[in-house]
Formats: sequence, structure tokens, C-alpha cells
Amino acid sequence: MAIPPSPPATGGTATADGWPQGAILIVDDEPGMRNFLVKVLAPRCRFVACAGSAEEGAEWMRTERFDLVILDIALPGQSGVQWLQTLRHQGFEGDVILITAFASLDTAIDALRAGASDFILKPFRVPQILNAIRQCHERARLRRENFVLRRAALPSRSLGTPLIGDSAATAQIRAAIERLAPMPSTVLLQGESGTGKELVARALHALSPRAQGPFVPVPCGALPAEDIARELFGHAHGGRAARDGLFVYAQGGTLFLDEVADLPLPVQASLLRVIEERLIRPVGSQQAVPVDVRIVAATRRRLADEVAAGRFRDDLYYRLRVVDLTLPPLRERAEDIPALVAHFIGVLAPALGVPPIAVGPEAMTLLQQYRWPGNVRELRNWVERSLILGEVNVSALYPSLGAEAAAPGAGAGAAGATPEETVPLDLESLQRRHILAVLDTVGGDKGRAAQLLGVSRRTLERRMAEWAAQGLVRT
Repeated sequence: MAIPPSPPATGGTATADGWPQGAILIVDDEPGMRNFLVKVLAPRCRFVACAGSAEEGAEWMRTERFDLVILDIALPGQSGVQWLQTLRHQGFEGDVILITAFASLDTAIDALRAGASDFILKPFRVPQILNAIRQCHERARLRRENFVLRRAALPSRSLGTPLIGDSAATAQIRAAIERLAPMPSTVLLQGESGTGKELVARALHALSPRAQGPFVPVPCGALPAEDIARELFGHAHGGRAARDGLFVYAQGGTLFLDEVADLPLPVQASLLRVIEERLIRPVGSQQAVPVDVRIVAATRRRLADEVAAGRFRDDLYYRLRVVDLTLPPLRERAEDIPALVAHFIGVLAPALGVPPIAVGPEAMTLLQQYRWPGNVRELRNWVERSLILGEVNVSALYPSLGAEAAAPGAGAGAAGATPEETVPLDLESLQRRHILAVLDTVGGDKGRAAQLLGVSRRTLERRMAEWAAQGLVRT
């Protein structure tokens, strides 16, 4: 027997009197006890199901997700303690309250060993069972918080830095965050890898009314396609251990869907329903679960192009981009680089236990000319590497550019460059082009150029003489 769910409270997490919403399974062979518990719990819970035996309870567990089981010990067939042991062996992690009219010390010990959350003697009063259920809900809430904290402690691709810089582009992003954070609207963040999409998502959460709730990042591109639905929406008991999805763990907070363009089309359809109905349906369950979650999605690819190519649902695209915020690449806000470098040195030097390094004006100019294909993440890594080596090695950046991404001032317009060097085809040409660009930056000062390049002046002069003999440079 199942009791239809009562109308969910605002947000879907608690009733008006603060009672936590949830799904409860009652397993007792006495109809009177089942009816009593249903009368008490149905007005307070999202969903209540009843069974007269462990076998009937197992049928419910195969198709529904339950937050709590109230289980009588003395049942026909398999006893309550035996079934509880089976549930734990199968991976059920929810709370189980055992009830009995025939208590003994041995029974209580067996119940605790089997994994019971509480042990109540019949007959009991309404406040007693309600308090026990509240304590179970609180333990479940703490488990969810611990799960979120453990995920937050894992290595993250987040840049781990506030929005640094005074460029016009950074000021616009900062103003947009302050304007959008208090709103409940879904936000779509677009931009190249390393531009700080997760950083902005965390800022939106921290400045929102949901700041006390969890921030749950979901790396959509890193999850196996066959497991994404279970990770997001959870799954009912059956075939594998029942588990809450990340939507449940994000209750009252923000769910950050990173690289949302990587979601398979069937999961996109399910996500669309969640956004529209604010209900999730765990895999293998017929029961919908209300959720109170703000969604922030991010992608490095243009979703409009993905829609045009048929890889992303257009209806989901329009649902996600209630507000669309595009983060500029670092090359479009090069004036922020000095402040970012100073910030990373200040943060990383103490963490690494090394002295800070000084980045001179010539080196900073080269950093600002570099196109930074990896954006702020690449800049951070460069600072960390420089701190570890104890020197500013700007020259290490330029050979990795290639012809298409050459730094400004390093092409044919560099001092001494010949026309055929406009598109270098080999490493030797790239190296020559870079050295000439450095010389041009320092006004032809070979001593300063050698210092920036990390070579001796004698080596630099020898290379210049070789290129002059080949007619590749003018002396």
C-alpha cells in the first residue's frame, strides 16, 4: 500500500512547520500499527509506503527510493533484523528505525550490529517516533554535507582565485556577478577552458541567498555516459546499492554542471524536465522527488553551434541560457596580467615554501604579448613553475605558440626578421623569431636579451653571427 504524496512545501525540502520532507517505508505485520504510522506521517512526508512483511518491503525497495525505513522486528517469514542485514549487505545506506513489543538486551545488540539507526519499544507515543525520525533526517543531512565537502577537497580545475584585475572586461564580469547572484535564475557560463567558469559559478553561489547551502560541482565530461543519469538523479534499490543523486546532495544550494555540452541527449531530456518541474525521478523509481536547487551550467563550446549540429537540445539550451554570461579569454584582458602575476606569486610562494620572484618590466611586456591559449590556468602554472625554478623564464612560453598563435611583435615586424619568416615551419625558425622579438623588446640590448632568454651573451652573439652569415638576419 502506498499513500499519495502530500503537496510539497515551498522548495520541496520541508513542510511549513519545518518537518523535513522525505519518503518513508513502513514494514509491520500489524494493520493497526501501519494505519497509526500512516496517519501520523502522511501529512508530514512526501511519500509513505506500507508493507506487511520483509518480502513485500523488498518489492518496494526494488522500485522506489526511500530516505527512511520503519521496520518491525517480529515479522512473518524473514525477521526485521535479518532483512536489515540483507539491506546493508546490498548497499542501502538510509536510516532504519527498528520497532518491537518484545525487547531484550540481546535483541537490542543484534539490532545495533545489523546497522539500525534507532530502536523503539511498542507502544510508543507520537513525539517519540517523530523525534527519532528528525534525528535520522539530521544524520542524513550531515552525511550529505560530508559528501559535498569530500568532493570539494578533491583536486579541482577551479582557478582558486577571486576575480583579479581592473580591465573593463573584468569589471563587467564582476558587475554581472553582483547583479545575478541574488536571482534564482539559471545561468549559462560560456568561454574557453581556463577562463574561470567554475570560479564565477562559486562567486554566484557565495553571494546568493543559497550561500549557506552546498555548492556541488559536476564534471559532466568526466563521467561515463552510462552513469551520468545515476550520478545526477540517483537510483532506486535494485541491481545495485540505492544511492541519492547529486541533485539531492545539492538541496538548498547550487548545482554546477561543468561542460554541460557533454551530456548525452537522453540525459539532456531528463535535465529539461527537472528544470521545468523541479522534480527528479531516480533511475528505476516511479516516485518523483522534489528538489530545490539553482543550476549554473558552463561549457567551453558554443552551445548555439552544438544545437545547430544536433548534439544539444534546443529547448534545453533556451532553458539554460535564461542569463548567458561569456567570459573573455586572458589575451583580451592583458592589462590584468600584472595583477594576476602578483596575486599568484603572493599565494603560491608561501605555499611552496620558496622566496618570491621579481618579474621585470621587459618580462611583463612579453607576458602581456603572449596569447595564453590556456588562459588564467596557464598563467598560474607558469608562475608556479617559475617559483619552483627560482627564475623568470619567459622564453619557455614562446616556442609552444606555433605560427598561428604567435605573440604580437614576434613576426615579420620584429627587428631583423625577413619576409620568409612570417610563417615559420620548423623549430629553428620559431627559435630565431622569438630571439629577435626579445631583442626588439629590449631595444637591441644583447646583454638584457640574453638575461631574459636564460642564455649567456656569448651564446646569443654566436647564434646571431651564424644567422647573419646565412643571410637570415641583418647585423
